Amino acid sequence: MEGSRATPFQTAEPRVDLVVVAEMVEPGSRVLDVGCGDGELLQLLAEERNVDGRGIELSQHGVNDCVAKGLSVIQGDADTDLVDYADDSFDYVILSQTLQATRHPRLVLEHMLRIGKRAIISVPNFGHWRVRAQLAFRGRMPVTQNLAYSWYDTPNIHFCTIADFVALAHEIGATTDRSVALDRHGNPLQVTLPTWAWNLLGEQAVFLLHRKRG
Repeated sequence: MEGSRATPFQTAEPRVDLVVVAEMVEPGSRVLDVGCGDGELLQLLAEERNVDGRGIELSQHGVNDCVAKGLSVIQGDADTDLVDYADDSFDYVILSQTLQATRHPRLVLEHMLRIGKRAIISVPNFGHWRVRAQLAFRGRMPVTQNLAYSWYDTPNIHFCTIADFVALAHEIGATTDRSVALDRHGNPLQVTLPTWAWNLLGEQAVFLLHRKRG
């Protein structure tokens, strides 16, 4: 039927972690999305938060997808290119599900906090009980819905848990303004739970950080 034809960029519901990220961004802000992929988050932020958004993406295919959607995205590498951005260039710098795939996560996070007044980072949790159980009882590197790659083709080169990220943020002097851990269904865990419980039950987490300026 003519009326059921899909539009060129008709998509499914956005990933739940991207919705959580978007809710942390003030409307009208200047945003840099690092490792923006096909631009799903940038598009969501433009539509729902009216941001002035920019993106940096390693893959040419991802850049092409973003440009086709009318997004302002350049090709670049988080590990090497963030150094070129001036201090406080953006209100928010975002890195979604990508920190564990960078070569120098600490340096990337430090640059994000330098470039942006706030940084938003979402990370998969390698400390989730299903991950632990697969390694303990099957003796195999874990594959889950949220960590869907086999050991030989995974882009993840640093295996980070929620507790690991909390420790890193503390180590570099970052202040956590807000944090949300999500279970396997995308439901937020209780904020009153201790870190060890988030680390056991959360499949991923989202953090809003800032760093004191000297």
